[in-house]
Amino acid sequence: MKHMAMAVLCFEAVILGLASPVLIMVENVPVALGLTAGLGLALLCLVACGLLRGPAGEWLGHLVQVGAVGLGFLAPVMFFVGGMFAALWAGAILLGRKIERDRARWAAAEGEQPG
Repeated sequence: MKHMAMAVLCFEAVILGLASPVLIMVENVPVALGLTAGLGLALLCLVACGLLRGPAGEWLGHLVQVGAVGLGFLAPVMFFVGGMFAALWAGAILLGRKIERDRARWAAAEGEQPG
């Protein structure tokens, strides 16, 4: 789970960082707000990547997804972009959990076999 979720967050950090100039130049958002929103969320993505070994990283990742979709109130296209990343995030989390369950089941099955 961790590798897929980390990949989503890293790609999302790039997109959110690039959203700052769009917010400022295209949507006429004040500079301080545009930089704080875009770069702040990008930084939170990277922090969540580092924390993914524990549950705090996953929760921070969830909050980043809410923030990314929330950027749609500043730049309407971010409703779509944030929604795409939220779907990728959900897929990475759900598929990762399934893989972890399967690995645990396979390891238990190998331990039960004689020899």
